[in-house]
Amino acid sequence: MNRLFKTPTGMSRRHFLEHLAGASALTLPAVNFTNSLAANAKDMKKRHKAAILLYMGGGPSTIDIWDMKPGTSTGGNFKPIATTGEMQICQHMPLMAKQMKHMAVVRSMSTREADHTRGRYYMHTGYVPNPTIEHPGYGSVVSHELASQLGDLQIPPFVSVGGGSVGPGFLGMTYAPFVVDYNGDVRNAATALKQDRLEQRMYMLASIEKGFIAQNRGDAAVEHQKVLQKTVSLFTSKQMGAFKINSEPQKTREMYGRGGFANGCLMARRLVEEGVPFVEVDLGGWDMHNGIFPAMERKLGELDKSMSALIEDLDQRGMLDDTVVLWMGEFGRTPRINGTAGRDHWARAWSVAVGGGGIKGGKVVGATNEDGTEVTTDPYKSEDLMASVLKALGVSLETTFTSKNNRPMKIANSGRVIKELFA
Repeated sequence: MNRLFKTPTGMSRRHFLEHLAGASALTLPAVNFTNSLAANAKDMKKRHKAAILLYMGGGPSTIDIWDMKPGTSTGGNFKPIATTGEMQICQHMPLMAKQMKHMAVVRSMSTREADHTRGRYYMHTGYVPNPTIEHPGYGSVVSHELASQLGDLQIPPFVSVGGGSVGPGFLGMTYAPFVVDYNGDVRNAATALKQDRLEQRMYMLASIEKGFIAQNRGDAAVEHQKVLQKTVSLFTSKQMGAFKINSEPQKTREMYGRGGFANGCLMARRLVEEGVPFVEVDLGGWDMHNGIFPAMERKLGELDKSMSALIEDLDQRGMLDDTVVLWMGEFGRTPRINGTAGRDHWARAWSVAVGGGGIKGGKVVGATNEDGTEVTTDPYKSEDLMASVLKALGVSLETTFTSKNNRPMKIANSGRVIKELFA
């Protein structure tokens, strides 16, 4: 596998372990380190923009979910049902059907990356893979651009639940995904050290890093220090409680359902509520080349309950106007049903769903032909979708980054806003 295509994970528990191990090796006393911790951070929460990406790894068959073709040779086994929006969706998404007034479906996605790894990279960054540069993914771009809204947030601004997402690229480790499991615990974050001893040791580690950076050791050393600071802040922060979904009322837990994806969706709401600007929740297992219909029926049941609960919960709490919810995979699947009752990879015509943040819910954008093989309206690409999400978040599309090799990189790869989402 090309090194570029390996998902660059960032501030994962591995970094925590490394930092904690370093701190544990130090024994000299600290002076005023406590004051630099955000232990006295105010609980006041400011209204802020945020996004939740529900990523469907494996390439879900959107022709069986959002853009059904009943009565055709490619239509498959499922039937469409009415929704609270202008569209029909799959019969196995009855709870989402009630929430579609909040969500728009873009049926005219047309891309060229039908390989899992390349498609995943492209849909997360707006750029096709390039061996000379690593582009930042959604979470890194959003958390970087909304940094001014973070206030007293000690949790890393980009949290990835159940998957590694795509890394920060040239934006640096500060905006790397903080990867956690579905269970709500940050693994290995617990320490047997008492608070004062931990503070002493972290102070010493910070002092060593400061001296190292003063020797002009480059960006990597600076980024490492930033990670250390975030690690300490998170260790000592009450905001860690946002990961504890067990503290939710039983009724809320039942609404989201049980299982990893359900936990991830509930955690996403809690994290956004705490002030985290970007959360990605992974639901893999959509690569269905064989026996697709019974497999999809099981998968859609899990998706339907948790995704609908997330949207309903955000709406009831008054958070949906400021929170974009994006559902997507890396591509769709072939309209033609193959010889093993499955569908293969298909990037030419497929769908995504997006809502919240001022996006007009209940709408259908674009169309495909009768059998779902081609887009018949203006086609949209990954960069267009990304530009639209950024617009909903209030991010300027005139922003230009500078890569590590001093190349100007336009945000969202100069994608155009999907105007129908806002009309």
